Amino acid sequence: MSAFPFPVLMVQGTTSDAGKSTIVAALCRLLRREGVRVAPFKPQNMALNSAVTVDGGEIGRAQALQAMAAGILPHTDMNPVLLKPSSDTGAQVIIHGKVRADMSARDYHAYKTTAMQAVLESFGRLRGQYDCIVVEGAGSPAEINLRERDIANMGFAEAVDCPVILVADIDRGGVFAHIVGTLDCLSESERARVIGFVINRFRGDIGLLEPGLDWLESKTGKPVLAVLPYLHGLHLDAEDAVQVQQQGRGGFRVVVPALPRISNHTDFDVLRAHPQVGLHFVGPGATIPPADLIVLPGSKNTCADLAWLREQGWEQALLRHLRYGGRVIGICGGFQMLGCTVADSLGIEGKPGTVAGLGLLELDTELTPAKRLANVTGHCRFADAAVGGYEIHMGVSTGAALANPAFEIAGRAEGAISADNQILGTYLHGVFDHPQACAALLQWAGLDGAQGVDQAALREASLERLADTCQPLLDALRQR
Repeated sequence: MSAFPFPVLMVQGTTSDAGKSTIVAALCRLLRREGVRVAPFKPQNMALNSAVTVDGGEIGRAQALQAMAAGILPHTDMNPVLLKPSSDTGAQVIIHGKVRADMSARDYHAYKTTAMQAVLESFGRLRGQYDCIVVEGAGSPAEINLRERDIANMGFAEAVDCPVILVADIDRGGVFAHIVGTLDCLSESERARVIGFVINRFRGDIGLLEPGLDWLESKTGKPVLAVLPYLHGLHLDAEDAVQVQQQGRGGFRVVVPALPRISNHTDFDVLRAHPQVGLHFVGPGATIPPADLIVLPGSKNTCADLAWLREQGWEQALLRHLRYGGRVIGICGGFQMLGCTVADSLGIEGKPGTVAGLGLLELDTELTPAKRLANVTGHCRFADAAVGGYEIHMGVSTGAALANPAFEIAGRAEGAISADNQILGTYLHGVFDHPQACAALLQWAGLDGAQGVDQAALREASLERLADTCQPLLDALRQR
């Protein structure tokens, strides 16, 4: 087998969610199998799903997954710029894993020159440590309104002079128009660095697709490197988007509000795969279904999302659910909502002020500028079970409810359980990921004979399956 010919290769997409993240993960796993020291890299990511790194920072969760695929620990250099939207027009800007500022979209656009310096610093460090870097673009390079000061797509590729493969999702329809139209929006030098295309999520008779592939190659003068099938049942960390339809066919009903600024909804990946659980995300305007367990998820803007909950009728639904004996879990921002007040005196997430919480746990939260970032392990206080997870939050909670903690983490109490044992709150993301904790939490919530699911094993099996599927792409790249 010949060596991989590209020390740096960038994967860009014709649209968001074209499959860039999974293809980068697949290439990282394939190269790792061959003994290549490979690392993922995404210059700029906009996502509310994040992970804590080995150096104590924060990066997009997709890059943490790609690092796992490469067999290395996630590091802040793998995603030097992370944008976490806090409103429709503003975001928290994280540079090298740490919060730099909250900026409007216009202010950040002006800041990109500075952000590019951070990007190139991180990229240079990775190039000095690894044989190969597989880079993921963001969104689409055809967004010509964002071309000036671009650091996420062709602006980065031009700066480091790397080749690009372009991925398009055929399941969306219009795949040939997506590819040709994207190329047409690029400059001559940008088009020249596109070495080929990947058509993703194909299902059907490949023979019926081949005339289109021939036309595309003739039209563009560039090859289709691979046509990848639609893979069902992958258990991989999502970058951002939430699927609101019911997932899983189990009889134990878990309902989660799909908050406008929901963060780290990967907390529920285990429940999506759990054979005993039917997981249902409820979006705006939808009827709140009957539930055995309601989970309030994390939020990038606790006060705004709490107001949204009330507008959607969730406060009354929660009270009715509790009156009928149901259980409630709040995670991170959802934990803060369960308390009596949430104070944002400094205007960290929005207009300064204090809002009333749901009043279901006797605690108060003050949002603070400092963000806690930590990977943690411990055990459950309510069961003989280990727990693990990670903390990513801005805020300190105090109050009598904390005297009855849910967990013990490194010798300290964490979270809270209500006196009537119906409500549990925690700052731990990934709280269901440990099989023992998963079983214990579902048992606490009323599922008799609850089982645990090994999320790490599911993820690893999915990475192997994904890599096997993408082997033809790696073989085609070697022939370039």
